[in-house]
Formats: sequence, structure tokens, C-alpha cells
Amino acid sequence: MSVKRLIWAATALAGGLAFTAPAMAQAQNSLTIVREVDSDRYDPHRSTARAASEVLFMLADTLVSLDHDMTSIKPGLAESWTVSPDGKVYTFKLRQDVKFCDGKAMTAEDVVYSIKRWINPETRSPVRWRAGPVEDIVAKDAYTVEYRLTAPFSELLYQLTQSFAVVIDKANVDALGADFGVRGFNGTGPYCWVDWRPRNDMRMRRHDAYRWGPPIYENRGPAHIQEIVWRIVPEENTRLAAVLTGQSQATQYVPYSGMAQIRANRNLRIVDNQAAFWTYFIGFKVDKAGVDEEAVRRAIVMAVDQEAISRDINFGETEPAYSYIHQAATDWNKAIDQRLIRTNVTEANRILDAAGWVRGADGFRSKNGQRLSPLAYGFTGSTWQKLMETVQGDLRKIGVDLRIQLFDATVAWGKLATQEFDMFGMSFPYITAGDALNLYFRSTNAPTPNRMNWKNPDTDRWLQTGMTAVSDAERAQNYGQVLEQVHEAAVWIPLYHEPMKVAATARLAPFKAHNIYGCGFYKGLDLRFTR
Repeated sequence: MSVKRLIWAATALAGGLAFTAPAMAQAQNSLTIVREVDSDRYDPHRSTARAASEVLFMLADTLVSLDHDMTSIKPGLAESWTVSPDGKVYTFKLRQDVKFCDGKAMTAEDVVYSIKRWINPETRSPVRWRAGPVEDIVAKDAYTVEYRLTAPFSELLYQLTQSFAVVIDKANVDALGADFGVRGFNGTGPYCWVDWRPRNDMRMRRHDAYRWGPPIYENRGPAHIQEIVWRIVPEENTRLAAVLTGQSQATQYVPYSGMAQIRANRNLRIVDNQAAFWTYFIGFKVDKAGVDEEAVRRAIVMAVDQEAISRDINFGETEPAYSYIHQAATDWNKAIDQRLIRTNVTEANRILDAAGWVRGADGFRSKNGQRLSPLAYGFTGSTWQKLMETVQGDLRKIGVDLRIQLFDATVAWGKLATQEFDMFGMSFPYITAGDALNLYFRSTNAPTPNRMNWKNPDTDRWLQTGMTAVSDAERAQNYGQVLEQVHEAAVWIPLYHEPMKVAATARLAPFKAHNIYGCGFYKGLDLRFTR
């Protein structure tokens, strides 16, 4: 489709998307970022959505921050910290000039409350493990926090850079109750909550008092841009048209089909960051009838053509994935490189024949009166619709009748915490094997984010040993065993590894794309218009 026809079609599709203000009139005051899906809420302890983190990084701050290289830990709300020789006690010295958006000063008590709420079982945080094996967290004085662990946790500082670890305001949580992160949020970040219209947009305004941004930015605050609008645009051609016409000045949700157009447009640029990983996969709920058979799962994985997905759907912009994490990630087990499941439709059919799944007159398989027809849940939007339909077509070649149900993100996260489905589509960020494996494969993380219901005592033991290891070798050995185990069990269909690529108007000054939890703009402090 030509650019002219694309823009015409997208304008018709956009209809009520409210791209109303002329781009030049907004230039110095407002930045519109389009994205594909929304979050279900903006409570840092109750959502694992990237969409939530994108907003929370701008609304709030963490004790420490992560540099663009995805390895260097820098100051944040804590200007310095020390670690005890046994690795069990971290002492953070806080800045004394930090204020919430409502003007209230932030103290050590706010840090203690935030982390204790995160790990409180009543909060039911799906990522409470990220806080480590906490013994206690104590405010030693108004600006000193002591973080005590029952065992060493080598990834603690990295985990404390994540949006789950942002500092929140107890009074704000108490006042809003169940609507915290839905009707408001009082944070210390460079931007303040204005309004959220689910499935439409999130508006935030500049926190004018902000002066405590991470040292990775040239600008420590306040932000250059007065207002940021995160706008939800599920249809990929509409997102592309919004970028091409200047109705959106930046996005990391550019359809791969439009990358060549953007690179050829002198008014736009692509900013990338290869320092971390984002992987797309489809998981199996391993205790559901049919997909509870390892042979069935292995055959299904073998039927999917990852190379075709990256080539034909993603226009060569992604890397086909056969591993659950990128093989360049820290603690990848190289011993299983040659045992990863590769596309082989003939072998997949042989496996199902041998397992007793017989093709019927309609071409689909059944056994003992049960049809091999797993139900897969996913997100609405062009990305997952195309992926699910492509996998559905691949599975028909081996007689598997994949059924698909897609949900808007505001309800999908709740649906994905149920037992109603057999397979599910998901993507996730990470920088190490431990970061990825502890998230998805701990028994205690079922039913979410361990949506596979994978419960194995060896897995749990290896994960715990790896997490508390005091040597690199011990950590790598234990995480390597988990990687080998879950790959052999064919728990996921890996689809592709996605790099960070941000499209932006050339009117924005050059900036670096971040990759923390896949959030390219992080705090957005260096974003500014030059014309």
C-alpha cells in the first residue's frame, strides 16, 4: 500500500482517536506516544504489563537506576549504598530533596512501606520474588533504609531498578483503595498523573519540582516536555500513519511492515538499543488434557515455522527463536544448543501418530474420543492476531485444531490468571537467565505469571540455589539445569527475539533508547523538541 493510501486508510480507521491538535502547535508542550495495548491498571505491585511499566517509570522513582548498557547500577532515590560482607544487608542513604507530586517530602518510611506492600502476601503481587528473600526492611532514620535478606540475592540491585520497586505514597493508596493506579497515583517521578481513559489514553503532566533524575541523563529534571500522552492504537496501519503524519512524535510500536518507510523518511529516525532481550512465545498449560502429553507439546513446537514468522510477518526485523531466552543472555546453557526443537512437520506428524492421535475425516486428530483442539488466549491487536493465526495455520498441517480467543489488555491479564485455557501468548523482557526463569517457572508463581502450572521440585530447588548463589559458576550451573529441563519438556513454543527500536520525529533532539523492561523511553528526561 502506498504511503498516501496508507494515511488515507488510517485516517478513516482512526475516526474517533482524537488526534486533534496540530503537531506543530503541540511541539514545545506535548508529546504523543502511540502504543498497541493498554495495561489493566497502574499499580506497580499488581501488574506485570510492559504498558504499566512504561507509565510507572515516568510517574515514580526507584532506589537505584539502570544505565543504558543494562548492567551498570546508578543512584536513584538513594544517593549511595553499602552491602555487608555476607551479602545479606544493604544500607541505602536517601536523597533529602525528593518530593511527591502533591508536594509532600519523601522519607525512608515511604520506601519501607512501598517494599513491604510489594512483598505482603495480601497484595498478591505476581512478582514479589523480585524483592529477594526479605527478612525485614527498616527505616534507621528519616533518610536511611536497611534492607535485610535471609540469604544473598545477587540480582537485588537490578531488581530494585524495575517498576515494581517504585516508591509510592501510603496516604494515596489508602485514599484510593481498589482504585489506586486506576483513578490516580501520587509519585515522585518526572511526571504526574492527570487522567487515564482505559483503552484510549493516559495523560501526565510535568512535575515542575523534579530535580533528582538518574545520572544516566544529561537532564536531571525537570523534564523538557510539559505533557506526555500515551495513546492506545491497536491497529498497526493506524499507528504507522500517526507517525508518518506527525500525529504521534514517538513510538516503539511501529509495525515491521513500516520500518523501511520510516528509515527512508528524512523527517523521522529509528533509535535502537541491543543491550537486552525481549522474547515472544506461546506457552502450554501442562496439566490440561491433550497438552499435558509431552509428545503432543513437542510435536506442536516442531510444527511452528519460526523463520517464516520473522521473515514474512516481521519483515526480517526480528530473530527466529528456538530457545526460551536469547542464547547471548547471561547464564544460557550452551550444552542444549544442539537439542533445541527445530521446525520439522514430517517428524511432528510421526510423533503424534506414535502417540495414538488419529486423524479424522476432517483432517484433525483425536484419541479416545477427545479431539486435539487446544484453546489459546492472547491479546487483541494486530501483533498477536497475526501470530496466533499463523501458528493456527502451522498446526493444521499436523492435525491440531487450535482455537483462539483474544482479549483487550484491560481484561486479558485477568483472563490469563484463570484455568480456562490450554495455551497462551506472551512476551517478556530480561537480561539474564535468572531474571527470566525465576519469573515464569517457580511453582509459587502459579497461576500467574507461571501460567503453565509448571510445578517441579527440582526446578524450584535449582532456581532457589541459583538466586542465592555467591559464585557465578554455581548460579550458571543451576540456571543451566532449569533451562535444560524446561526445554526438554517442551513447555513453550518460542517464536522470536525482538530488539528495541524506537521511531521518532527528527524534531526531537537525539536521545538514547533504554531497554529496561522493554520500556524505550524510561523516564524521558532527555526528550526535547529542537524545532
